[in-house]
Amino acid sequence: MSRTDRVVDRITQMILDGELSPGDRLPVEKDLATALAVSRGSLREGVRALTLLGVLTTRQGDGTYVTSLDASLLLGPMGLLVELQGAGDALHIHTVRRLMETEAAGLAAVNVAEHGSEDITSAALSHARDALDDTAAILAAPQIEHELLLQADVAFHRAISELAGNPVLAALIAAFASRTARARLWRGLAQEGAEQRMQREHELILKSVVDHDSARARIRMAAHLLDVEDFIESTVAEVSNVGGMAAPSSP
Repeated sequence: MSRTDRVVDRITQMILDGELSPGDRLPVEKDLATALAVSRGSLREGVRALTLLGVLTTRQGDGTYVTSLDASLLLGPMGLLVELQGAGDALHIHTVRRLMETEAAGLAAVNVAEHGSEDITSAALSHARDALDDTAAILAAPQIEHELLLQADVAFHRAISELAGNPVLAALIAAFASRTARARLWRGLAQEGAEQRMQREHELILKSVVDHDSARARIRMAAHLLDVEDFIESTVAEVSNVGGMAAPSSP
């Protein structure tokens, strides 16, 4: 094991053992390097690696701190892994996304039924409704801005995943959804009426969630994402060559 790996493992273990908690400041570099029996250079490399992984954050002139360890931070790097592993194979990535989002839609309906009056749930419902209203306004414009529609699409699916009440599931969905953005943009450009159909399907998904109908929410989401999946499967060559398209970055 390299010294850098030792730093990563030891700091991780300190967090697991409760020696360091979210928001805690790490000991000064000299003391921590001595405690870990590594050079300052190795310590810096280990800290840099943990920073990239979302475990630590460095504040200029103030030291290094443990992050909130929120799932979205820790699973964020998975998006790059998904893109590298699935380069040229959007269909497999989208299939996994469909499985997760179908379950998320069902959980969202249950969560709204149980916690609909709570601030977090109410905010996520508002975000979903805002995304649909934005989509309707864009579709009603004389010229459709496809990239703005994709952003509204991403916002809607993010809101549904948040409504599921499982931050780990929401973070995983975000990692996969952002890597299918090019295929979804391509579909909107190539398939007439696809974006209008997307809006109708989104409305039905949200209605099922608001009605606390978890079975229908799952079916609606699965059907919606299967429609996109079918398009990807039928245009494998086009999708595999769409890497050069300037699809908007997912927020």
